Order: sequence, then structure tokens, then C-alpha cells
Amino acid sequence: MHDNILLPIDINQKASWQHALPAAVRQAGENGTIHLLGIVQDFGSSMVATFLPKGYEKKVLETMKANLNEFAEAHLKNLEGVNVKTHVGHGHVAETILKSAKKLGADLIVMGSHKPDELRSMLISSHANAVVRHSPVSVMVVR
Repeated sequence: MHDNILLPIDINQKASWQHALPAAVRQAGENGTIHLLGIVQDFGSSMVATFLPKGYEKKVLETMKANLNEFAEAHLKNLEGVNVKTHVGHGHVAETILKSAKKLGADLIVMGSHKPDELRSMLISSHANAVVRHSPVSVMVVR
């Protein structure tokens, strides 16, 4: 069993949590903590940000936090002995996951992943792949 499990999810993508959430709960046992992490991705360009309304980033982060809290209440409220905490990160997905794992003292990262797709693998590296390659702690990839 693990004490601190980081579970990065995209609430709008059921594949990111449908199988990973039960796996994280099993790994937490009776006294573990599951850290739900929602990530607001970087726009990749400061020029793009100039077109957004003032305070947009802050509002998006607050909305993400509220949505994660609702998700935790709906899916994790009846777990005995398992603590659930929600966190919001901002930036590149894999980097944010790794920084959050270090900050939270995670001893396991549990991630959902799509089935492999050759074209997708050639064009872009999956977030799970990047996390697995660079993580100093164990990573469980669930499909």
C-alpha cells in the first residue's frame, strides 16, 4: 500500500480516470491519501494570453478546483480511511505532474492512458510516457 498517491485526471475525459481511480483507491488501502490533480494547460504562447479577458487564468484555475471538489464528492465520498485532497496545477502536463508529485511527497503516480496508437506515438509523446520516463517514483499506467 502507498501513503501518498497522485492521481492526475481530466474530468472531461472519462478515460483519464475511469480505470485509474479504482486502481488508486486499491493502492491507497485504508490509510493512504489520494491527491487528485487537475491541470490547466499552458497556452504555449504569451501572445495567445493577450487575447484573453483580464483575470481569465485565475477564473479557470478556480473553476478547475471547484470541479475537482465536486468530482471528489461524487466519486470518493464513501471511502473509509482514505483521505482525498484536490490540487490544481498550471503548465505543461507531464512537467506539472512531476512537480506536483515532488511537492506532495507522492510515493506513487497513477495515470490513465489511451490505447497505443502508432501514428499518435510518432507525432507526439503521450503524457503518461513522459511521466514514466522522468518520474523518480513508481508510476502505474492503467488502461
